[in-house]
Amino acid sequence: MTTAMPQGTAPKRSRARALLPLGILVWIALEIWLLTLVGGATSGLVVFLIIVAGIVGGSVVVKTAGRRAFQNLRATLQQQQQGGVSPERSAHSSRNGFLMLGGLLIMIPGLLTDVVGLLLLIPPVRSVVGRFADRSMDKRVRASVPDDLQDAFQQAQRTRMSQDGKVVQGEVVQDDEPGGERPSREDEGPRPPLTP
Repeated sequence: MTTAMPQGTAPKRSRARALLPLGILVWIALEIWLLTLVGGATSGLVVFLIIVAGIVGGSVVVKTAGRRAFQNLRATLQQQQQGGVSPERSAHSSRNGFLMLGGLLIMIPGLLTDVVGLLLLIPPVRSVVGRFADRSMDKRVRASVPDDLQDAFQQAQRTRMSQDGKVVQGEVVQDDEPGGERPSREDEGPRPPLTP
């Protein structure tokens, strides 16, 4: 089965998606430069201890945040069964994701990621980032058209089912005899080759 390629130009990538690989490379270069700067000012042992402390501390934060998230999930499920969930409970449980993100950032070797991770451990910073993320998500949800998914599905079906002008050559074999036995191929003679 062949499918037709949609006609037209490909959608443009957003500027943020185009610059993301460059931003990651700059971030990595800055992290390496800061680690070599600290290593030059102190010693390589201090840099090693900073990295190990970050990995251990980040794993502890992720473990405790995971436990807290699981406890909040259980409490939320119990409240749903009893009647309803309070808004502060759902907002508090959504902030555990930022706590886990902070722990993961601390685990990644580098001083900048450690600073960002430590900032996410501070509750007021977490709530500000959470409110910003909620507003951003609400804005995206409102901007999307409700039938986008259904329209995309219908367009994919039309593309898949459309005739694209290609002909697939073949032959139809019918059993003419009642016993279901087909004549042997040697009796039919040579066949012409299939051409594209």
